[in-house]
Amino acid sequence: MSQVLPIEITDEVKQSFINYAMSVIVDRALPDVRDGLKPVQRRILYAAYQDGVVPTRKHVKSAKIVGEVMGKYHPHGDAAIYDTMARLAQDWNLRYPLIDGQGNFGSVDGDPPAAPRYTEARISAVGYEMLQDLDKETVDMVPNYDGTQTQPEVLPSALPNMLVNGAAGIAVGMATSLPPHNLSETVDALVAMIANPEIGLEEILKRLPGPDFPTGAKLSRRGIAEAYASGRGTLKVRARVRNEEKNGRAMLVFTEIPYQVNKADLIAQIAGLVKNHVIEEISALRDESDRQGMRIAIELKRGANPQVVLNKLYKHSRLQTTFSVNMLAIVNGEPKVLSLPQMMRHYLDHRALVVRRRTEYELRKARERAHILEGLLIALDHIDEVIALIRASQDAAEARLGLINRFALTEIQAQAILDMRLQRLVGLEREKLQEEYRELMEEIARLSAILEDEKRLWRVVQDELLEVKKRFGDERRTQITEFEEGFSLEDLIEDEPMVITLTAQGFMKRTPLEAYRAQGRGGVGAQAGKTKEEDEAISVFVASMHDTLLIFTNRGRVYGEKVHELPEASRQARGTHVVSLLPLVEGEEVAALLNVRDLTQEGYFVFATKEGLVKKTEIREYQNLSSAGLIAINLVENDALIAVGMAQEGDQAMLATLSGQAIRFDLADVRATGRASQGVTGIRFKGGRSDQVVSLVVLPQGYEGEVLAVGTKGYGKRTPVSEYPLQGRGGQGVITFNTNDKVGQLGALMRVQGTEDLLVLSKRGIAIRTKVASISQYGRATSGVKVMNLAEDDEMASAFVIALQE
Repeated sequence: MSQVLPIEITDEVKQSFINYAMSVIVDRALPDVRDGLKPVQRRILYAAYQDGVVPTRKHVKSAKIVGEVMGKYHPHGDAAIYDTMARLAQDWNLRYPLIDGQGNFGSVDGDPPAAPRYTEARISAVGYEMLQDLDKETVDMVPNYDGTQTQPEVLPSALPNMLVNGAAGIAVGMATSLPPHNLSETVDALVAMIANPEIGLEEILKRLPGPDFPTGAKLSRRGIAEAYASGRGTLKVRARVRNEEKNGRAMLVFTEIPYQVNKADLIAQIAGLVKNHVIEEISALRDESDRQGMRIAIELKRGANPQVVLNKLYKHSRLQTTFSVNMLAIVNGEPKVLSLPQMMRHYLDHRALVVRRRTEYELRKARERAHILEGLLIALDHIDEVIALIRASQDAAEARLGLINRFALTEIQAQAILDMRLQRLVGLEREKLQEEYRELMEEIARLSAILEDEKRLWRVVQDELLEVKKRFGDERRTQITEFEEGFSLEDLIEDEPMVITLTAQGFMKRTPLEAYRAQGRGGVGAQAGKTKEEDEAISVFVASMHDTLLIFTNRGRVYGEKVHELPEASRQARGTHVVSLLPLVEGEEVAALLNVRDLTQEGYFVFATKEGLVKKTEIREYQNLSSAGLIAINLVENDALIAVGMAQEGDQAMLATLSGQAIRFDLADVRATGRASQGVTGIRFKGGRSDQVVSLVVLPQGYEGEVLAVGTKGYGKRTPVSEYPLQGRGGQGVITFNTNDKVGQLGALMRVQGTEDLLVLSKRGIAIRTKVASISQYGRATSGVKVMNLAEDDEMASAFVIALQE
């Protein structure tokens, strides 16, 4: 009568899942540290070995091997077995393939192998090293799945397979990823460990410097030692490239790609980058690979910078990949993460045990044979008496007993005498037996010495490793080198000047400077951006793509944003709102912009506020600038930051106001203070009337050039700095621009040499770029000439001087 037992379902599921997980971990997905093989791989090699499909025999149909494996050792799907066997034959997956395949076994393009009825296979010469001495009781044999056969628990593995071919597998809750290595280097490292069991990782790396992938390519040295020390890490692998030229155009030719990258998918990925305008400098992409090797040709457009394109390809495609190292293997039935020295130690201990067991087997067989030979030689010494004894016996049992009693033989020796052929009675055969016995005794002495002397045993292990190296060792394929593993966008873009525009409502964009072609003085300009009726442009700024743009706000904070990270837009586009770029709080607006290359340099930031305050702070105080921003200046109530400049010791400054006044003073008069400070008075407004600062000009020490003033109605002029007297800070200054209804008020004051271009932006988003030299030179108390022809309801919003590259 059946009985129903109540079981808590969560307990049952938990226990069942644990059983399943352990089965996957130990019996399916993870390799054994000793031979580096998963069970299915081991069973494939053993089945082929048992079937005689060895390197000295002809290939057989893959289906035959698969059937043997499935029927006797691995009761799973034939497709899974065949896929595993095919991978063991693929020289782009295994550094030293263990199967010698004949036919279509797939390709680096991801093509699948032909059906197993079409392909043929056998154990490769190097794969046969995994099975050497298997018949000499070197490893334990265990029952197969149904108990009708036995199979090796592990292979003898004269080849250090775990190290030279690596491993990859995903179990339950864990995975292994071990890179392949060069056989010659691996053997050298193992021999060094035999000589010095306490060898450190640093010494090992002198002989085994890092992975050696079957597909070659380049490997960054960074991270190798850390990965080998802990068993976990990441390594950067990069395709090998050479520069060529075709029809006057640069061409990048890739001859080796990173390990486990599908070439066809890689080419499709690059084509997608071109199609999606991620990389626009590529004009043609071809796969020119053939029997001579891999060749991916990428033709560039005229004028393209090959290094920039190469950096983009490394950044955005699998021409550069990360290989994750996770040296997880089964050790004594348990999964463990091992360092490289530990993995080497486990392999050497396995080989020492194999050699010991083989030696014990050979010694036993040699002694058994010597024992028989001793009996045969006794019989030959008394051959007439032996023959007479046998002839007088009624049956074999009587003859055997008679020989044992007469000559003090063992049963085995007596049986060997009875089995001896008559031809052994000739004199030459006797000499052969004596020679064989003498050689056997020497062999017994040699084998006994190996077992009795640990050093001799390790010498055998070493000699066999060196023999494997001699037969199968080859040159390293992967170049270990130093290269920058990651890319900042500076590596991926040209360092070209960009125009940054900002509107009153906080819309910002960058546009290539070349989009603003130069016009003659007095032109109407070009549309620089669409603005809503209630919005207006307030600032124009030119910076390099590699610069950091410092964005100062009306709350006295500063944020850093790489110029190349700003949204690019056309001249006519509105741009992106600054709140999408920066973590601004409610009511916080952009007040001033400044571009800088390095925040660790010597020098000062000089700040000017609307109410005439000036402050000086060391640049290095801002080097910890993050996305959260920093305090840049403390502002008094109703004041606002107008401009920020960079200065060195000995420089001077000029402040200019809306009413056309300007003051020139030494920055030494301004004491340097910390970030969270207010500053001191730089200029006092004339007659106490309502006015405000519009510009800050920093004059380098000994500067003898000019300043350029531009009015809100588009008029401008150049004036020598020498016309401005040097005053103490805090004065009212002198007139620099004659303001009236026609020319408007002073909009901007800038330092110029006369060789630059001037970019002017109106509040309605119209921009003009013109030569500074085309603007006439006038005295301080003048208004100058028309620089930009503005509409009646439009005004100048911002101006910027562009230093032209020679």
